[in-house]
Amino acid sequence: MRDWIVSESQPVVPLTFNPAEKIKTLQIAIEQVIKGKTETVKLALVALIARGHLLIEDVPGIGKTTLSNALARALDLSFQRIQFTSDLLPSDVIGISMFNQRSGVFEWKAGPIFANIVLADEINRATPKTQSALLEAMAEGQVTIEGVTRPLPAPFMVVATQNPTEHHGTYPLPESQLDRFMLRLHVGYPSQADEKNILRDRERRNPLENVRAVMSESDVLDLQELASEVRVDDVLVDYLLKIVAQTRENEAIELGISPRGTLALFRAAQALALIEGRDYCIVDDIKRLILPCFAHRIMVSSRYANVTRRTHEAEQILKDILSKTDVPI
Repeated sequence: MRDWIVSESQPVVPLTFNPAEKIKTLQIAIEQVIKGKTETVKLALVALIARGHLLIEDVPGIGKTTLSNALARALDLSFQRIQFTSDLLPSDVIGISMFNQRSGVFEWKAGPIFANIVLADEINRATPKTQSALLEAMAEGQVTIEGVTRPLPAPFMVVATQNPTEHHGTYPLPESQLDRFMLRLHVGYPSQADEKNILRDRERRNPLENVRAVMSESDVLDLQELASEVRVDDVLVDYLLKIVAQTRENEAIELGISPRGTLALFRAAQALALIEGRDYCIVDDIKRLILPCFAHRIMVSSRYANVTRRTHEAEQILKDILSKTDVPI
């Protein structure tokens, strides 16, 4: 990859670090803990570099929270974990104004949302009212309380974990919330060899304790800026828009991809290209991201899928759309 990325309207700005080396170092740091899940870790980094938010969905005990913690530890950023429960209130997330009897005025007490990396653990165990407290923060990087708008720190990323919606004690995330997550990932069970490594690594201590910060706040911001300069050819944009149009016209889909979803995949493709050491996107970047970026955004009609199998059906429909869409040369 070149030592800098430049657009026609901007001057050449030399980099103070090698992007590929920085990203690889970060990936290795996380994979000390998350064994055998290279693609999952790489996609988590895509969300970070593309200024997106990440939803990790899988059964309990797979490593969802561990992945989130490893990412946070490998970054020299402020981190807050919120354990979502049925009795959690919106003020527990974003903060509250409290009356100070000594001064006789209300004082603002910031909630845990005011951090660079926010882990919303088991987000679908909270009520919809509490879930909605994240909407403005995830979309606009700010929160408005009692008429006062307060900006969140940059970079800002929500990493949410959730159990499958058919599990007891969960509340399905509304479409408006799902649409704000750039990617949804599944960790999946480890292979037998990887699980053996997990057991050995945890014989005496938790390997999370060995993860050290390898990237600073300025490094993350620089990588995010670099990703926005990655070139995407018009033929790739047209290819993406054809896929999006088919999700809106397919009779098996009640809710197709929104413009926010289209932009999310565009930015994710730029970030993936940067991670792979390129300053331009290729068609495989888009194809590789279709399922993690789009599957949680489309709503399959109940005529075509059982409610508990809509995720599976959504992925299958997207695969069919991909197979029928001509690939640009």
